[in-house]
Amino acid sequence: MRLFLCEKPSQGKDIARVLGAGQRGSGCYSGAGTVVTWCIGHLIEAAPPEAYGEQYKRWSIEQLPIIPERWRVEPKATTAAQLKTVKQLVGQASELVIATDADREGEMIAREIIDLCGYRGSIQRLWLSALNDASIRKALSALKPSNETLPLYYAALARSRADWLIGMNLSRLFTVLGRQAGYDGVLSVGRVQTPTLALVVARDREIARFVSVPFWAVEVALSAGGQSFLANWIAPDGCTDDAGRCLQQLVAQQAVDRMRAAGSAQVMSVETERVREGPPLPFDLGTLQELCSRRLGLDVQETLDIAQSLYETHKATTYPRSDSGYLPESMSAEVPAVLDAVLATDPSLRPLMDQLDRTQRSRAWNDSKVTAHHGIIPTLEPAKLSAMSEKELAVYRLIRAHYLAQFLPHHEFDRTTAHLLCGGQNLQAIGKQVIVSGWHQVLAVPPADDVDSESAPRSQVLPALREGLSCQVGQVDLKALKTLPAKPYTQGDLVKAMKGVARLVTDPRLKQKLKETTGIGTEATRASIIKGLLDRGYLIKKGRAIRASEAACTLIDAVPTAITDPGTTAVWEQALDMIEAGSMTLDTFVEKQSAWITQLVQQYRGATLSIKLPEGPACPLCGSATWQRTGKTGPFWSCRSYPECKGTLPIQQASATRKPRQIPK
Repeated sequence: MRLFLCEKPSQGKDIARVLGAGQRGSGCYSGAGTVVTWCIGHLIEAAPPEAYGEQYKRWSIEQLPIIPERWRVEPKATTAAQLKTVKQLVGQASELVIATDADREGEMIAREIIDLCGYRGSIQRLWLSALNDASIRKALSALKPSNETLPLYYAALARSRADWLIGMNLSRLFTVLGRQAGYDGVLSVGRVQTPTLALVVARDREIARFVSVPFWAVEVALSAGGQSFLANWIAPDGCTDDAGRCLQQLVAQQAVDRMRAAGSAQVMSVETERVREGPPLPFDLGTLQELCSRRLGLDVQETLDIAQSLYETHKATTYPRSDSGYLPESMSAEVPAVLDAVLATDPSLRPLMDQLDRTQRSRAWNDSKVTAHHGIIPTLEPAKLSAMSEKELAVYRLIRAHYLAQFLPHHEFDRTTAHLLCGGQNLQAIGKQVIVSGWHQVLAVPPADDVDSESAPRSQVLPALREGLSCQVGQVDLKALKTLPAKPYTQGDLVKAMKGVARLVTDPRLKQKLKETTGIGTEATRASIIKGLLDRGYLIKKGRAIRASEAACTLIDAVPTAITDPGTTAVWEQALDMIEAGSMTLDTFVEKQSAWITQLVQQYRGATLSIKLPEGPACPLCGSATWQRTGKTGPFWSCRSYPECKGTLPIQQASATRKPRQIPK
């Protein structure tokens, strides 16, 4: 029997249909000597510490570190019935095809079952980038040998064990230390979640420390040849900050007076540059999440769910968890089929389609830049727009637009910079005149949103200016402004920061190493990391922004810098890439992680944390200070002398006006 092992039921149904295995069974499809079954995600999971000994049921520093000699797994209770089905089918199989998602986690989902069952037969790998029938048939005709993707499993297993070692040991360590300092909550530490949280805490604290500085700008309305335009005053050296902003009101006011008195401005120089902008790449998941957060207000997990639905349910787009926006050069042969499918999906695109150059190859087609997955693009077969929700349709249109943009001309405009002199004051006017709309007609770009300010001059068309021309001065506006703090992270901003973590690292050697890595987490995990921090209450939504909670600040202050430093986790991701490439073994990686955890536990087991706690009322029995604890019915105030004194008070009796107190070291 030939068995196809998929990741989820819908995937199994699609593959079974193409294989002609149409007979539905319990947890599988079968037909013509072929059976298709599925895993519903991970059917097994790493066993908790208590599985290695009863003593680990109680959290105690003395028992740390917990380093398993032989790693154990156990079935997930919610999917135990499907695991039984899969184990039975694997035991009957003479050939097995791994058909889970084409990434590290997909590889692990299948291989952990194969290992659990002790399967020793033939294994091949189905590598799918889309779930439409044509893509499935193409992948079935090009099955990969088992050993080609086996390193993905080792990398995923290394990630899983590192997460276990860090999460189980350090969460226990710092939670116990926190309780000793009076903090009653769990201080959850994670290999990726903690440095991600540190990014938000650092941004929030930067905003809180920010001191606004006043500055002054001058905008001058000019006209020449009957056409009006705006110019900005260039403040002289000696009164500006590093950004060229004038910090002295008197200097700005004097400039205004002189320009008003002058009445005219003389053009000193005019330079015009033709700028050609190529289209943005097709989406990788992170870039899609960033743009959907900014444009559509979607959470990053919501964007991933929608992209997964477009791939899995609607068969409208390709595999979503891609970390590359580039396309294999071989896929250029599929361009006509993809464009025909897009038109069949939405006939209203006919006028635009007639403008596309189907033979044009943008920078997106580049084999050297494609990773395990290519950019997210429309599939080879038509989809039904009527079946999509409003949000699905919006995301699909973005994905479609980025693909269609590859076949339109470059966006071209003339950028003109004019320098003028008015009453002895320097002015600068910048103009932009679009020459060729190009790909902008399919992918509208807000001037201050998605285009770098360097390439986005003021949206005004300057009149025909020449050196020596005199321009009439109209209104001269003095603007009193203030410097603004950095904005709080949105979810999309945080994904971008996780990807570009190298920018936040100061060590030059580490920075260089990180430039080619994917930063914190992966395309497949960043959304779940952010969701987990929200679910734990470490992050709080405030409109589109996300802010760190008091518990988050407590955690980041408590754990060592090595855990919060984004450079550390990015180096770990690099090590996982090395395992995937075969240049590091799973055992070597886990041994290094175990040694590092052991060192941290030894270093911090006797530490005393300094934690800010809300001040409670005096104990009703002995008059001592109280601190907040959590019981079966929720939080309450407990005497700090507990268990010697068992005085308690309801939480609402605390003084709302008292400030947090610092527990001394």
